Amino acid sequence: MSDTILKVKNLTKFFPIIGGVIRHKIGEVKAVNNVSFNLKKGDTIGIVGESGCGKSTVARLILNLIEPTGGEVIFQGQNIFSFSRGEMRKIRKKMQMVFQDPYSAFDPRFTVFESLSEIFIIQKIENVNIKEEVFRLLQLVGLKPEHSDYYPYELSGGQKQRVVIARAIALNPELIILDEPTSALDVSVQSQILNLLQDIQHKFDLTYLFISHDLSVINYFCNKVMVMYLGKIVEDASCEDLFQQPLHPYTKALISSIFVPDPDKRLTIVPLEGDVPSPINLPLGCVFHTRCKFASKICREREPEIAEVTTNHYVACHHFKKIQEKQD
Repeated sequence: MSDTILKVKNLTKFFPIIGGVIRHKIGEVKAVNNVSFNLKKGDTIGIVGESGCGKSTVARLILNLIEPTGGEVIFQGQNIFSFSRGEMRKIRKKMQMVFQDPYSAFDPRFTVFESLSEIFIIQKIENVNIKEEVFRLLQLVGLKPEHSDYYPYELSGGQKQRVVIARAIALNPELIILDEPTSALDVSVQSQILNLLQDIQHKFDLTYLFISHDLSVINYFCNKVMVMYLGKIVEDASCEDLFQQPLHPYTKALISSIFVPDPDKRLTIVPLEGDVPSPINLPLGCVFHTRCKFASKICREREPEIAEVTTNHYVACHHFKKIQEKQD
């Protein structure tokens, strides 16, 4: 039996741009463009890229929160885009999400107890002592039973995110999508939340899809990473391989920007020229060629396909061998 829990096939999302006097479609934003990957049970896979690259849109598509333009998301052998609303409600017990901003994750009129207990009510979970379950969840995330009486404004940012995590694990999911779960928190709290997520993963055998713009967090938390640029996956490898030998020029630039305290281990900064092109009007050929120092005629004319260039290391670049030779 395959241990693959999630298959994403050619996932695409174009947002229409409406304008003109008669309000018609005048263009589209190519937010996610033909993205494919597999997620195995127990893995923690990261998606990293600049703001606007499409990584959060991928997360919302996987949970069927927005309608796709094309592609499939196969969870437990079924394409979730074919599900009815009732079927999707059932499957969401197994697929949960922790959003970026814990401050907007709560109804300010509800106490923590009310926010957590409504999960069991909405999902019509029977034969459960809701009070005991809420207290158990709070203890799992490092909070006390008395926090159940707090309102959101009485909690710190880290405490709010702990409650969000408690809500995500309440129904014993198999997959949790973490959309920049620490970016809105103080640096001193970020590591606590990451360690909590790791403890919970080991305790409940969870699978994580971790979205971030911070490669240093990805390297600490994930075992595999996919790099996105303008809606496309440009490199896909284990964290160890990616950080030791990045083969896409965009990945190399991102890694070189990470601050390393030891000056002997710092990489030479790889500057990126120009601005990110508009997703409304993508460049022909490779979408990165306008900012790449390796760009040539083929890059401007033909889009590179993502291919396995070493074992389990995939890259979409016509000139990856040049980059590889420079590193060797």
